[in-house]
Amino acid sequence: MRKWSTKVLAAALGLSLLAGCGGGSGNGNGTGSSNGKGDDAAASQGTAQTASAANGGKKTELTFYYPIAVGGPLTNTIEAMTADFEKEHPDIDVTPVYTGSYADTAVKTQAGVQAKQPPDVAVLQSTELFSLLDMTAIVPLDDFIAKEGNDYLADFYPAFMANSQTDGHTYSIPFQRSTIVLYYNKEMFKEAGLDPEKGPANWEEMQDYAIKLKKDGRHGLEIPVTGFAYWMMQTFALQNGENLMTQDGKKVMFDTPENVEGLQYWVDLAAKHKAMPEGVTDWSTVPSDFLEGKTAMMYHTTGNLTNVKKNATFDFGVSFLPAKKQYGSPTGGGNFYIFKDISPEKQQAAWEFVKFMTEPERAAQWSIDTGYVAVRKSAYETERMKKYAGEFPAALVARDQLEYAAAELSTHNNGKVMKILNDNVQAALTGTLSPAEALKKAQTEADQALASFNK
Repeated sequence: MRKWSTKVLAAALGLSLLAGCGGGSGNGNGTGSSNGKGDDAAASQGTAQTASAANGGKKTELTFYYPIAVGGPLTNTIEAMTADFEKEHPDIDVTPVYTGSYADTAVKTQAGVQAKQPPDVAVLQSTELFSLLDMTAIVPLDDFIAKEGNDYLADFYPAFMANSQTDGHTYSIPFQRSTIVLYYNKEMFKEAGLDPEKGPANWEEMQDYAIKLKKDGRHGLEIPVTGFAYWMMQTFALQNGENLMTQDGKKVMFDTPENVEGLQYWVDLAAKHKAMPEGVTDWSTVPSDFLEGKTAMMYHTTGNLTNVKKNATFDFGVSFLPAKKQYGSPTGGGNFYIFKDISPEKQQAAWEFVKFMTEPERAAQWSIDTGYVAVRKSAYETERMKKYAGEFPAALVARDQLEYAAAELSTHNNGKVMKILNDNVQAALTGTLSPAEALKKAQTEADQALASFNK
């Protein structure tokens, strides 16, 4: 692994000079991926060797940007998977570059695109689709997909493909994807006289449970806010009605009566019922509080499942988010994108890498290593996933919730629209604005941000 650490460091230093903003580096003992040898691997190796021959026998070098948004030493996992790819594709050299958070990765990618030095392939939030298209930064993947056969895309969960496609084209392939789930401390449930095998089924029960579970030094529930207020707001919108945006990413529906009701419910859990911390709770603080026994329940990404499993000193449960009119969670996480301003040879090599990283066996292992949902249906038919799910049924909760999932908030001018909603939701949670005032303001500002796309 020393080779990879050196390459990552060199690339990261170059990035900090280019983009002017730094990111941390992962450490710790990550788990490696499976080699996944077999017919698929042999076929992809043959394709890569053919591409290499067409390229005069030269090695194709790729730069791969990736973020980490959850706890755990996943840099080693990514590097091990990349090393496995190189073993099967000796004509392709991939430099994996850890680029920080999703936001950091988006900034660094944008800087590279503007400087005509984009990464060759990157994992970015699935919600970056319209922003990347507006920059003409990425290529459609339709021609690559067509060569894989008609069943290729059908194996990916439709809820994850919703943020991958627009206007009849596919622009990204799901990789580290999630839904938001409810984690709860079973021991605290027993202490409060609640059934430890069932999470709250609806908003009324959630409020009741959160009140019963709170006590001095412990909250009944925590919902993270910083950076992801829009995502958590989406849970209440979907459970009480409709999604926050149109499919074409040109309009948003923030200030509906159903959304005002949902935000009021969220605000009241803290301000009225004192069952949650008031104000703004940090994304990374919430799982730490849960593991330390400072909160009995938390909303968080299933991408944190393996981290919680490894570090919880108590028995915990995982359940669907509670329903209002219906169950609902936005999907989340990152997809693979291939960039436009690179050679056709690099694009082909990048596609081989994307295919490799999302093969069923590898998707299953990535899910086990991280807690993210395996993005392909066939991954759940692999022996390793069947065994893991049999021993740890919580691993299937986020997958099963996909039946009620919808696309994460994604629009043109996405960064600005997300910030508008984040800021105004935070204003409601801190008591600066009422929920109705906050969402009305968010609607007005978002309409202005999207006006040029609706002419």
